[in-house]
Amino acid sequence: MNGFPWLTVAGAIPLAGALAVLLVPSLPRDSAPGDVEARTRLVKVLALAFSLIALVFVIVMATRFSTTGPDFQFTEQYSWIPQFGVHYALGVDGIALVLIGMTVVLMPVVILASWHDADNAKRSVKTYFALMLVLETMMIGVFAATDVFLFYVFFEAMLIPMYFMIGSFGVGPRQYAAVKFLLYSLLGGLLMLVAVIALYVYAGQSAATGHHGTFLFSTLVHVSLSPTVQKWLFLGFFIAFAIKAPLWPFHTWLPDASFSAQPGAAVLMLGVMDKVGTFGMIRYCLELFPAAFRYFTPLVLTLAVISILYGAIVAIGQTSVKRLIGYTSVSHFGFIVLGIFALTSQGQSGATLYMVNHGFATGAIFLLAGFMIARRGSDRIADYGGVQKVAPLLAGLFLVSGLALLSLPGLSTFVSEFLVLAGTFSRYKVAATFATAGIILAAIYVLWMYQRAMNGPVSESVSAMPDLKARELAAVVPLIALIIAMGVYPKPVLDVINPAVQSTMSQVHSTDPVPAHPVSASVSVSAGAQP
Repeated sequence: MNGFPWLTVAGAIPLAGALAVLLVPSLPRDSAPGDVEARTRLVKVLALAFSLIALVFVIVMATRFSTTGPDFQFTEQYSWIPQFGVHYALGVDGIALVLIGMTVVLMPVVILASWHDADNAKRSVKTYFALMLVLETMMIGVFAATDVFLFYVFFEAMLIPMYFMIGSFGVGPRQYAAVKFLLYSLLGGLLMLVAVIALYVYAGQSAATGHHGTFLFSTLVHVSLSPTVQKWLFLGFFIAFAIKAPLWPFHTWLPDASFSAQPGAAVLMLGVMDKVGTFGMIRYCLELFPAAFRYFTPLVLTLAVISILYGAIVAIGQTSVKRLIGYTSVSHFGFIVLGIFALTSQGQSGATLYMVNHGFATGAIFLLAGFMIARRGSDRIADYGGVQKVAPLLAGLFLVSGLALLSLPGLSTFVSEFLVLAGTFSRYKVAATFATAGIILAAIYVLWMYQRAMNGPVSESVSAMPDLKARELAAVVPLIALIIAMGVYPKPVLDVINPAVQSTMSQVHSTDPVPAHPVSASVSVSAGAQP
């Protein structure tokens, strides 16, 4: 252990909040409506307060992170199950730190936006908000774990709160969507568990571990595995992460889940949980199995390009706002995977920054869509029209978040998408060229959706639609501010990410492509020929 247990405390704060929420006494069924409302408000305020405490704590922790320090900081390590070499081991590099930061920023925003989401559900309101806080603990743990077995535990455990948030508090065919989400994720988790066990066995046969089985990531990266073994173990991890991401063709659970989940739950699922898949590709697929990573790169790049184009094309044809946003995420995750497997420093940095920016942009547009749906009672784009004239604040913020989805210059996603495409083009020109078409398709689905829902004559069904309230503005405005700020000045976040990317590239002995020399040579000859 290294000093104060920052990461343990960061994860314990929302867990304590969940317990505090659950311990709020329930009132008898015949209680006065005013008493029930006051007790419900107490639950929500407690949940919001603990999420804000976690945010402040992580901000303080981040200020102590050194970009010139060790690769992993705030490390903790305790023996957990010594007979099997399992440790409670935590630590973060720059990549994990920014993802934890994104998690704790989104949580209070989601709680504030979800203030009334569970009011009419069959289960209690305090259960809904307690599940949110438990999910926050699991998501912090999965990004911070440096023991592969511990990572697997968090990876599987975070499915449970999301399953209940969709199945018990969702809308439409919520049970079907929740079961589909759980079965897909459990199938991927089962494959990863087999690979984790195999990795432990091979580690026990390696001289690098002193012939002792271990799950510690810092030790496993030095275990020498044959190319064939690497390929099989890579597939076990990669399929689990591709389902979680979601990458085409493993994405089919996502549209149903995003449609049935409450908007706040959908933000946590698309904005944070799905990033565990792409984070795992960097942390485990690349660093533990570098030979297999390179072997499967052409296949994965093909899947990434298909995801980009397929997700965008299918999004154009959607009639449901929530399904449209769900399919856009399939396209955006294609860009993230493209940047990861390009294996260039620009691509890796862009992919990591894209994870953060996608969380904020998708979070903003999903919450705004949720506010619209709550007012109109419909998810169909055709049921809107002229919203801009009756609710200009809602329409204006929806436009900004939509422009962020299509990566407009000056907004945060532009920087990350540019880095991904530039990093990919330097090594895989054909893949980058096809992926660029995703930008054009994104403009079509975002602007067409905005035109149909927000412009034109005012539909009778939205003529009395109120604009955003103070609570709703307080939830969305911070995300819009971050989208603009990181679009104008992304340097502070990139300064944290870049050292971790360079360390990862060095770990797998990869370097960026060297620019072609004939161009510079011809330029110098031309310059020398001037009279």
